[in-house]
Amino acid sequence: MTDNGRLVLAGAPIGQVDDASPRLRQALESADVIAAEDTRRLRRLAGELGAEIGGRVVSYYDGNEVSRAAELLQVLKEGGTVLVITDAGMPGVSDPGYRLTALAVEAGITVTSLPGPSAVTTALAVSGLPSDRFCFEGFPPRKPGERARRLAALAQEERTMVFFEAPHRLRAALAAMAEAFGADRRAVVCRELTKTYEEVRRGGLGELAEWAAGGVKGEVTVVVAGHVRESGPAAMEDLVDEVLRREETGVPRKQAIVDVAKSAGIPKRDLYDAVHRG
Repeated sequence: MTDNGRLVLAGAPIGQVDDASPRLRQALESADVIAAEDTRRLRRLAGELGAEIGGRVVSYYDGNEVSRAAELLQVLKEGGTVLVITDAGMPGVSDPGYRLTALAVEAGITVTSLPGPSAVTTALAVSGLPSDRFCFEGFPPRKPGERARRLAALAQEERTMVFFEAPHRLRAALAAMAEAFGADRRAVVCRELTKTYEEVRRGGLGELAEWAAGGVKGEVTVVVAGHVRESGPAAMEDLVDEVLRREETGVPRKQAIVDVAKSAGIPKRDLYDAVHRG
């Protein structure tokens, strides 16, 4: 081991093993300790990548994350390299990793990422909903009352929202979102992203809740459009500002007007006139 420990957060494929980078194979072979959410799945992934694991493999999942973090921190303090990998996607994003990262940062240990696939950004990209500003809300609470309160607090959220949900709870979650946000609020359900039976379903929340009543299988990510304020002088001024902001980032003005008008649900001619009056 060296004098400088290093924590590596490695992204794992969310469906297709070919999405793994060559760096992941190298990291699996060189790490002193690999902390895996599921050690059996890790060894299967390593085999598919042709990687020979040389370090120690330990389990690191929700049930033992707190106790295991102290052990892994000690390895880092002694100069070892610890690789954290979950079943799919990025560690720390609704998966183990956050606690150890926080401890490592506090201890002054180098923390780096080996970027990889993420269901959050993949779903956002294919959703067709505004992606310039978004928030990740993880899994909604399981209990109906807590879920209703959490969603009610998000009813005025203007950013696109991304949620994870278990397939057997999807219908109830979509129905609760329809109640909190409105049945017509645009949303997208992404199922089995990058896998053989990938499905992307678009529609209003009420419509999607009815569809989910037929039963859904697989990993699910839900993307929901943000709240749009009622049109009016102040609201139009905000939309003009949004067009100009997008234009500053390199988006052509015409395209920015079309996108913002569509998101706000107003005629693009009205927004065009407001932009050019300003």
